[in-house]
Amino acid sequence: MMRFALALALVATATSALAQSDANYPDRPVRLIVPFPAGSATDIVSRVMAQKFSTKLGQQFVVENRAGASGNLGADVVAKAAPDGYTIGLITASTHGVAPALGTKLPYDPINDFKPVGMIGAAPYVLVLYPGIAAKSVSELTALAKTQPGKLTYGSAGLASLAHLAAALFTSDMGIDITHVPYKSSAQSSIDIIAGRLDMQFATVGPTLANIRDGTLRALATTGKKRVSSLPEVPTMMEAGVKDYDVALWLAYEMPAGTPDAIVGKLNRAMGEILKEPDVIETFAKQGFDPEPGPPDAVTTRIRSETELWRALVAKTGIKVE
Repeated sequence: MMRFALALALVATATSALAQSDANYPDRPVRLIVPFPAGSATDIVSRVMAQKFSTKLGQQFVVENRAGASGNLGADVVAKAAPDGYTIGLITASTHGVAPALGTKLPYDPINDFKPVGMIGAAPYVLVLYPGIAAKSVSELTALAKTQPGKLTYGSAGLASLAHLAAALFTSDMGIDITHVPYKSSAQSSIDIIAGRLDMQFATVGPTLANIRDGTLRALATTGKKRVSSLPEVPTMMEAGVKDYDVALWLAYEMPAGTPDAIVGKLNRAMGEILKEPDVIETFAKQGFDPEPGPPDAVTTRIRSETELWRALVAKTGIKVE
């Protein structure tokens, strides 16, 4: 009986210590893994969030860039980190939506190896084309493509990249044949569109905004559910007649599986407050992102729905990483 009472006392003491530890979280610097290079849009967003976390929670949140393997390298670092609350990982539509759908072996399980913290935001793409193309709307582009199958071209930042899948989804939905030309970056493909060597691409809004405004690129539609605040005159794909089309580069934070709920809850509440701050909204808008504060399980829902979408497209089109 005495041993049982002692065991209960030890459990209670450990539980109390853990609760106290969670209440004091964070009591040392937190690393924030970004699976893309410094200077990228995802990196800029994360540095804004890191500074805000530091101010709000009283400890340094340090961005650590772990680029490679289309973001999968950084995601793996998070999956294998200690679940103590001191490693947060930026995940994206690419690392947790596209990668699982391609059938390639990942070093992590996108659901079971992580614990979601919350959505950060989403950046729709914009369909841009060379101004010399005789199409000023999505319907005109579709009609043009149907008259000359395979002649028009679109670029992307690599085979099976999210931008490639966004374009493939469009051509599949509309029943048209446009030839894919993979590039190493969307910046390179933008240069070729402006020069007239490539016809179009699905591009991120931020880097192409100046070219759209000066007329060197023509914007036909954006790919999210609602219009982009920096391009209010440009319709969404759904408004332009592409039924149920909704594609965006979304960002979220996750932690290693097993991270205490109290820590996740504290971070989620901080995120909800940060993402409503006017200066954060303004900075995100310049990168083409709309903040999307919400509960942790919204991340898992997004991962499951997008993996299903891309898996169906890959099966239909035969897209694969060679």
